[in-house]
Amino acid sequence: MRIDSAGWTHVGRRAHNEDAWTSRADLGLFVVADGMGGYAGGEVASRCVVDTFSGLCERLVRDPEATWPHCRHPQLSHEEDLLLNCTRLAQRAVRARRQGPLHRMGSTVVALALGAQGAAVAHVGDSRLYRLRAGCLESLTRDHSILEEMRQAGVKMASRADSPYGHLITRALGTDSAEPTVRRLDVQAGDVYLLCSDGLYEPLGPERLAARLGEGAPEGLAERLVEEAYELGGRDNITAVLVSVRE
Repeated sequence: MRIDSAGWTHVGRRAHNEDAWTSRADLGLFVVADGMGGYAGGEVASRCVVDTFSGLCERLVRDPEATWPHCRHPQLSHEEDLLLNCTRLAQRAVRARRQGPLHRMGSTVVALALGAQGAAVAHVGDSRLYRLRAGCLESLTRDHSILEEMRQAGVKMASRADSPYGHLITRALGTDSAEPTVRRLDVQAGDVYLLCSDGLYEPLGPERLAARLGEGAPEGLAERLVEEAYELGGRDNITAVLVSVRE
């Protein structure tokens, strides 16, 4: 299968952009991280996460016999294990830099790995992965947030935008609660994947996302999605990475 990908980011109506992303079709790796802790912390944390993911994948491509940071899990696919190792290594990297003015920094992350054995997604926090398949949009991640936990417990909640709990996440890299959720995925020709921060999916919403994701190749579409989210009033940093799978 052929993979086309592209990414775009916008500061939104914030003073600084604390999102970071990478789109590495050569590695089969796609990542979006949303930093927290203010300009000094959030920007450093998200970039540290993205660089850690890319760095480990590059090292394993250069040397397939290289030692992995953590023990391999035989029950996991290669892609699941890779993302689990990347996430745990990023947790260590962010924790090591939480000193001085950076002592409160942290970051969400959502990552997609596409490889010979299939695909996997890993996430921590409320950055998301969506998949458009045959015209149907599906969220492949479930937010690590107070709002989502209350919904799972059967509590009727307002929308994310209207709830006082809407932006309170329960897991983030750099904090004591950073265990990722890792999931194996099946991939089909024609799939379109969207990795994004909350600055994108909140203003656009699922119906608009479903309509837009079928409108063309990732190149250009990622920028249009980000710009539309901004025009609709998006205040947060806005980031999108699009991945299209073709025969």
